[in-house]
Amino acid sequence: MVMSDQNKRVLALSIAREGKVHDKRQLDAEKLVDCVPDEVPIHVDLGFQGLQKEFVNILIPDKKPRGKELTEQQKQSNREKSSDVFDNPFGERVKCEHTISGIKRYKAATAVSRNHILDLDDRFMLLATGLWNFYLMAA
Repeated sequence: MVMSDQNKRVLALSIAREGKVHDKRQLDAEKLVDCVPDEVPIHVDLGFQGLQKEFVNILIPDKKPRGKELTEQQKQSNREKSSDVFDNPFGERVKCEHTISGIKRYKAATAVSRNHILDLDDRFMLLATGLWNFYLMAA
C-alpha cells in the first residue's frame, strides 16, 4: 500500500502482505489514515469502501448499486474524480497510480525472486521507492 502526495512522491509504504488481503483490511492494520489531519483530503478507490464512514476527509468514487446503473451525474462525478487534469483537485487518485507505476519501473520491486532471505521483497520495494523519490527530486 502506497501513500503519495500531489507531486507523486511516496510518503508512506506498507509492508508486503502474503496472499489476498482486502485493501481496507490492510489499511486498518497499518493505521496510515489515523495520522493524516482532517483538513487534508484523502483520495481512495472503491477498494476502500466504508472508509468514508470512519473519517471526514475521504473522497471516494460512487459505487454502482447492485442491479442498477449510476446516474449521469454520478458518472460525470466519477470521471472528474479520476481525471488527470492539471487543475483538478480530484485527479490525485490518478497521480497515485502514476507513482506506483514509477516505482514498478525498477524491476526489482516487481520481479519474482526465489530465495530464503527474510523480507527481501520489502527491501527491494523500499529501495525502488527511495530511487523513485530521488528521481523526482533530481528532475
